[in-house]
Amino acid sequence: MVMEFLQHVSILIELVIASLGIAMIYKKKNYGWFFLITFGIYVFYDLAKMIGFSINQDILYISFFTATLSALILAWRIYEKKGKKKFI
Repeated sequence: MVMEFLQHVSILIELVIASLGIAMIYKKKNYGWFFLITFGIYVFYDLAKMIGFSINQDILYISFFTATLSALILAWRIYEKKGKKKFI
């Protein structure tokens, strides 16, 4: 019961982060795309798992790789941006 509740809360948090990504896109912040891609995939996966939707394993592997790559690019860009500000 508690774990199911935590899963629902997690999905809501993922939706909020994906929505913030959309808001960032509208403010011309390129980071928003990476938030949207990463957490949009997480929402899709978690909802599919919760509903019991059968998904091809290859699609899951590719989507998780895409989400992980998106998060890596996001982290790298933020790291680079923060590093440049520090030295200027």
